[in-house]
Amino acid sequence: MTSRLTPRSGHRPPEAAIRRLLALGDLSDSELDLLRGLGDRREQRTPGEEIAPEGPDAIRPQLIVSGWACRERVLADGRRQIINVLLPGDGIGLRRHPGGELAAVRALTALETIDASCVAEAVCAGRAPGIAGALEAAENLEHLLLLDQLVRLGRQTAYERVAHFLLELQRRLEVVQLGDRQRFPMPLTQEILADALGLSIVHVNRTLQQLRREGLIELHSGVAILLDRDRLADIAECRAVHPRLGAAPPLKPATQPTATPAA
Repeated sequence: MTSRLTPRSGHRPPEAAIRRLLALGDLSDSELDLLRGLGDRREQRTPGEEIAPEGPDAIRPQLIVSGWACRERVLADGRRQIINVLLPGDGIGLRRHPGGELAAVRALTALETIDASCVAEAVCAGRAPGIAGALEAAENLEHLLLLDQLVRLGRQTAYERVAHFLLELQRRLEVVQLGDRQRFPMPLTQEILADALGLSIVHVNRTLQQLRREGLIELHSGVAILLDRDRLADIAECRAVHPRLGAAPPLKPATQPTATPAA
């Protein structure tokens, strides 16, 4: 009898990615073991480092273990538009149909990624239908989040944009258990927020100060606190973007290796 893959001593499985995929699909024990078996090929990235260039060429599939990144377009004069923010648990180049990135991917903070090539191979070979379904749901969710970004940039005021963006981050981080309904990590500078929301740094600063004065948020040492989440949702006209985007189910314990019977 063959033993299943399990984490080795000192091995750190990508728990955020596992929680995210569990929130988007039903994974079998063998698929969970496959994800838990990742970890040999980790890379440390520095803030500002390009992780993947824009273009059609396929890139090595990766999962973000820790830190934040973004997809971006930069104009000739240096102006940048952040298209979306990538959080722990998100994939880079990890889709049902391998290909390149439509926008460059860059680290926003210190970042750790993990090679997920074996996951992509299992999906392409039909050996991981649960992960394939979760990746399809993740792609659909990303499209919905991009529609939110389009509406934010095209029609919402600065006040509404900031409220909506904070709520999006809160929901996504809660799923991977890196925050709760009120408090979550917020390592982004006002310059990065400006690039993500199509605003000037001065406008971002004024808007954050207004939200603070009104008792809606607090920002302390890289942590955001939503003091009145319902009011923020009303301001931003924020709605749930995916029926399964709630708290992820608790992780099952890793499968223990099955002893091979003596001959």
